[in-house]
Amino acid sequence: MATPSVDITITEPELKLLQTLVYQECGMYFDERRVHFLQDRLQRRLKTTGIDTFYNYYRLLTSHQGKEELAALLENLTVNETSFFRTKPQLEMFQKTVLEQILNHKQQRRDWTLRVWSAGCSTGQEPYTLAMLICDALAYYYLRNPLPFEMPTPKPLIPPPWKVEILASDISYSALRMAQEATYNDTQMEPVDYTYRLRYFDKAGERYALKKNIKELVHFDFHNLKTEFLPQRNDVIFCRNVMIYFDDAEQKRLIEKFHRCLAPEGYLFVGHAESLFGLTDKFKMIHLNNGTCYQKIEANG
Repeated sequence: MATPSVDITITEPELKLLQTLVYQECGMYFDERRVHFLQDRLQRRLKTTGIDTFYNYYRLLTSHQGKEELAALLENLTVNETSFFRTKPQLEMFQKTVLEQILNHKQQRRDWTLRVWSAGCSTGQEPYTLAMLICDALAYYYLRNPLPFEMPTPKPLIPPPWKVEILASDISYSALRMAQEATYNDTQMEPVDYTYRLRYFDKAGERYALKKNIKELVHFDFHNLKTEFLPQRNDVIFCRNVMIYFDDAEQKRLIEKFHRCLAPEGYLFVGHAESLFGLTDKFKMIHLNNGTCYQKIEANG
């Protein structure tokens, strides 16, 4: 098939078919404001595949042979915009208030596990930021609340008996590959201050490589938030600037899933421009020094 050199017009029925398919596959909803972005990405994929009509492209996507192309399209529809230490008031609230409360409750119950999920992790800056903040918070907490456990030599990042698991997931395979590499350029490193660079990164030529001991705290996995098979019993979930792609119905379904995926009284952090207001009564909002998060409300009885 010859590669189309000019844009092929997409008809209204073809656009509706493809909009519905994308919505069913991953929950992303392209309304009037964002439909031009969808059309642009569809045109690109049509040229790449050399298919002559959008209906034939739709037929490929819904066929058994079209699984790889469907993954490629969904990847092209996600905007992998992220940075280290993004929205500092929120992260400060996470480190100084939320983590402190979680660690206190867990130490009282002699539960030494901390589980955090970064949903929609993109190229890894968010989960690695969380890893650094948790390491610092645990070290400081341990100084004030020492435990009768022998400290190994050399001193580990996570003081025993604490165990930290950070799960990071995304729908983009290429973003996950970059996240697993954990090397970043000068521009990406701009928000990382000197002390963090010194403690958690090695300079590798023109790039900064995350040190092995911090990198090992984060486990990456492919997840489509549309599915039911999501990680359970998380103390904290970060899902920032993901819900903006969903309509109200899909947002409600996602929040319901997060409620099920959180441990009792767990915390959910969403994007600065996102809110659970009017979508659920199963979380209470906590606001502190310009930072906002939501805590799971436990059902009575």
